[in-house]
Amino acid sequence: MSALLERLRGRGWRVTSQRRVVAEVLDGDHVHLTADEVHARAVQRLPEISRATVYNILGELVSLGEVLEVSTDGRAKRYDPNAHHPHQHLVCSRCGTIRDVHPTGSPLADLPAEERFGFTVSEAEVTYRGLCPSCASGPPRL
Repeated sequence: MSALLERLRGRGWRVTSQRRVVAEVLDGDHVHLTADEVHARAVQRLPEISRATVYNILGELVSLGEVLEVSTDGRAKRYDPNAHHPHQHLVCSRCGTIRDVHPTGSPLADLPAEERFGFTVSEAEVTYRGLCPSCASGPPRL
């Protein structure tokens, strides 16, 4: 059973066949699928699942705090099931591939007091950008 599905069952979330399939599709360490990718994979397991149902389930999972909605560079939103594991993202500037990374140190600790302007900082998001191995070795896009 997926870790996400276990957490949801622990919260008393009613597990329908559609919800189960979406949770199973989202299972994994470096999963950052768009809603359309989640739907395409869910249809392979449950052909009658609609796109609207997938979008609704993803919205529920985000509102429950069980899945993160990741937006980068104006691309389609992606859904990250690792909401309970602190991490940052490494994004390919060309193809948009996203990987979870766990750098040492804290982005909060890296912000000097004089740069906080009196804010009480509770969280920080850092996104690392570069080229993935496939894009770095391929021909440049024009």
